[in-house]
Amino acid sequence: MKRALRLAALRLAALRLAALRLAALAPALAGCVPVPHPFAGPPTGETAQLVEPPPPRLVVPPPTEALLASADAKNFAADLAVALLGNEVPAQAGPGKKGDWRLIASAEMAHAQVTPRYTILNPAGVKIASLDGLPEPASSWARGDAGVLQSAAEDVAPKLATLLTSIDAAQKQNDPNSLYHRPAKVAVLGVDGAPGDGDSSLSHQMRLQLPLLGVIVENDPKAADFTIGGEVHVAPAAAGNSRVEISWQMRDASGHDLGRIIQINEVPSGTLDQYWGDVAIVVAQQAAAGMREVMEKQRHPPPGALAGGKNQAGANPPPATAPPPPSPPSALGEPTQP
Repeated sequence: MKRALRLAALRLAALRLAALRLAALAPALAGCVPVPHPFAGPPTGETAQLVEPPPPRLVVPPPTEALLASADAKNFAADLAVALLGNEVPAQAGPGKKGDWRLIASAEMAHAQVTPRYTILNPAGVKIASLDGLPEPASSWARGDAGVLQSAAEDVAPKLATLLTSIDAAQKQNDPNSLYHRPAKVAVLGVDGAPGDGDSSLSHQMRLQLPLLGVIVENDPKAADFTIGGEVHVAPAAAGNSRVEISWQMRDASGHDLGRIIQINEVPSGTLDQYWGDVAIVVAQQAAAGMREVMEKQRHPPPGALAGGKNQAGANPPPATAPPPPSPPSALGEPTQP
């Protein structure tokens, strides 16, 4: 009996020793086994990109009531468009089309001087605001002096850019339901084209990552301000790799394209054929941060940005008083390790 007990004690001691050795060896084994994180760290292909469509245009028609000849009016419209572009306002000289904002120039003469006036019309043709430019010599203005017209355009362009920003801020501040006063609501429509469980994993992780950035995720797209959908394309690449391209598209409630996140990398072929795991987490972290940037630009556009909405005709809206919330660091090109 005592001999059997001693043998049992020896076996138990041997098992404990083996367990300790295995525990000590485990970290070394973990360090030797590579865990693929193809979207964590510098990508092997192009970096993740944020692609946005051009913003709505501000069209500058040749003025018909600016005391200028027809040819000079066209030149003045072109000068205004160039000066506005220099102030980050997407302007274009010409008649415009439906959905464009318009800048209508006119002029009044008094005491041998001409004072230009600039009126902003929204896409519905409603007068939103106006301002006057600096007086110019009537004689130089009447003959369409190129230097005078260009100087007038360059003088008013930064003022118009500031005014457009104030219009947008005032509209959002006056609307209690605007994104200026509440978090954005987003519906994740899903992901298509991924191998393995990528469609479900990427969609699930996107729904988890967005709330961490202060975004509300809605199940019903009709209740959301924005919708996000994803597509995955996998193609053969060199050296036994596959090129994985993930595209996330954001649209507003009306279905208009607002922006796109494109993530590209190469992975060993077959890496993502079954389970995406941590890869889906890193992909969603990058894409969610990029989408948050698009949403912030909708809430707090840069100077000169154009927005829809209604305002009292002729009103000169006050500048924004509420400071925009800080944006999180961009994960585009700087992925976060899971």
